[in-house]
Amino acid sequence: MTNSLRLAASAVAIAAALVGSAHAQAPKPHVFTAKDMASLDRLSDPRVSPDGRYVLYSVRTVDYPANKASMSLWIADLKAKIAPRRLKISDGGASNGRWSADGKSIYFTSGRAGGTDQVFRTDVAGEAATQITSTPFDVQAYKVAPNGKTIVVGMAVFPDCADLACTEARLAAKTATKATGVVFDRLFVRHWDTWNDGTKNHLFAYTLDANGVATGQPVDLMKGFDGDSPTKPFGGDEDFVFTPEGDAVAFAAKVAGKDESWSTNYDFWYAKLDGSGKIDNRTEANKAWDSAPAPSPDGKFAVYRAMTRPGFEADRFRIMIRDRATKIDHELAPDWDRSADAVAWSPDGKTVYATAYEMGQSKLFAFDVKTGKVKALTGEGHVTAFDVGPTGIVYASDSLTSPSELFFLPTKGPAVKVASVSAEALKDVAWGQPEQFTFKGWNDEEVHAYVVKPSNFDPAKKYPVAFIVHGGPQSSFANSWSYRWNPEIYANAGYAVVMVDFHGSTGYGQKFTDAISQHWGDRPLEDLQKGWAAALAKYPFLDADRACALGASYGGYMINWIAGNWNQPWKCLVTHDGVFDTRMMGYSTEELWFSEWENGGTPWQPNTTYETFNPVNHVAAWSKPHLIIQGQLDYRIPLEQGLGAFSALQRKGVPSKLLYFPNENHWVLKAQNSVQWHKEVLDWLDQWTGNTRPGK
Repeated sequence: MTNSLRLAASAVAIAAALVGSAHAQAPKPHVFTAKDMASLDRLSDPRVSPDGRYVLYSVRTVDYPANKASMSLWIADLKAKIAPRRLKISDGGASNGRWSADGKSIYFTSGRAGGTDQVFRTDVAGEAATQITSTPFDVQAYKVAPNGKTIVVGMAVFPDCADLACTEARLAAKTATKATGVVFDRLFVRHWDTWNDGTKNHLFAYTLDANGVATGQPVDLMKGFDGDSPTKPFGGDEDFVFTPEGDAVAFAAKVAGKDESWSTNYDFWYAKLDGSGKIDNRTEANKAWDSAPAPSPDGKFAVYRAMTRPGFEADRFRIMIRDRATKIDHELAPDWDRSADAVAWSPDGKTVYATAYEMGQSKLFAFDVKTGKVKALTGEGHVTAFDVGPTGIVYASDSLTSPSELFFLPTKGPAVKVASVSAEALKDVAWGQPEQFTFKGWNDEEVHAYVVKPSNFDPAKKYPVAFIVHGGPQSSFANSWSYRWNPEIYANAGYAVVMVDFHGSTGYGQKFTDAISQHWGDRPLEDLQKGWAAALAKYPFLDADRACALGASYGGYMINWIAGNWNQPWKCLVTHDGVFDTRMMGYSTEELWFSEWENGGTPWQPNTTYETFNPVNHVAAWSKPHLIIQGQLDYRIPLEQGLGAFSALQRKGVPSKLLYFPNENHWVLKAQNSVQWHKEVLDWLDQWTGNTRPGK
């Protein structure tokens, strides 16, 4: 719940696919299965060398029989037309590759040294590695100062400890005792998929000696700070940055205090590398979410992202420019009604780049710093990451029909593909072709949706339908690849797929996103109903009599809501980690700010919507076969929500199953669990739609 410009030929091909085709594809032999998807290599985290010649990137490789994944580093030469190569140092596991300021060295993290993740250094050849840190705890994230004299690392420590030895001793004492009780006096008690052990992520500065190795006792840059940087649960090195002067870091964090679980007041802070002076809050005036800044190349300005409404995690992230001398901020392109993700400067400081969702795509945008003029640099697809070099931008992009691939967009000219780690494995797959359509939804406003045709589509046939509702709810399925809810799995199993970006989805303006808050069960439901009717009218191959509705998180909530309020069209339903009792969700989820904003207050306050749109109040109308899926480690939507829904179904005598994962959180991440998940879901759909699955 709670987070292109391609080769010309590629752009034309994808555009044609999205428009659709009246002709059936020539049959291809390979059926794309959940095991195929779970076994794919995954490309991520591109980093351009300072001279712009090379791009370093990570590849995740799955050992399916062992149910494990390993990380490796690869390098592509943007100048020479040669195949990318895997660095030999990856044999011990390597991730988070980062260039030194002079481009001569590559830093990375690895667990090869005694089981804890440490920082190592290699060169462009990547044959041998030197260990840089030897910390007692895992290095969660790191950055090396441009002058090469300091490394800052993130580690989990007890914030009231004076040094690392204190944390070591306290952890050892916990391990030694046979008593297992834990006392809490504030929230978070648990967050995402872990229980609070009392530690906080803090940043530490180590001096690098003449050999570039961390030496001496580190400086706790957040000494006594009651908060986390890197932020939890998904923060990384994007949460902190060296100042241009090289004597301090700026980091993003939220003071925990007593209100951590219902506050979204992240700020960016300033701390001296030598530990002197006060840790200074540089965005104290804004009580909403502020991200870490990125200094301009000349050091005069900094760009960061900021929300304006406290307590709301899905407010629009505005792009802010700060004059570092005057401390005055102004918003860049205030009329640009999109929410910015990652931001970065051009080498000359005249342009700021950012990614954002727009109309069912996720694009890379360029902003003129002087005028605020905005230009989209990419088109169809989903830009997942990018890095700016002296001669252009390297970015990773995926789509509904392609996992992430690497592209280089030069300063002048079209983008070119740099690397793909899955093209060979997928060359014989018949993709179900996606097509975007629009219709009039709630309030007679335009709503976007996708239909994905079955693979090897025959226009003369009618196909069963998987009607998938996205989670978030402030998110979007978009033209993007997913390893959890991938419509191509259903398309290759003989289903057509319908996905509606209902009110509340991102990429259509903040007003559209805001429309779902305190309206979980009416406005989005109206969009889904009208979207289903529009799809049936537009696409005659959809078999309305053989359709099932599926969703996870908020999508799971909506399936539970549909079960009691709109179950007529569906042969079956699938709820994954979905809200069953909205009121109890408000008491038991970890990030209370979410339920409180979405329902207009706390569960005990009057005039809220906890009961207005509560699925548990409509169980009497539940009658359609229903598969419930739940992870034990899901603290966002706790286990009891799934158990409650399954108990209701069983007590009513409704055909139902419970798929329970004792070792998964809000997502199903382990390869073999993912395959089992898809088998159970597809078997359930086949059972109730009468579908004969290709290759089954």
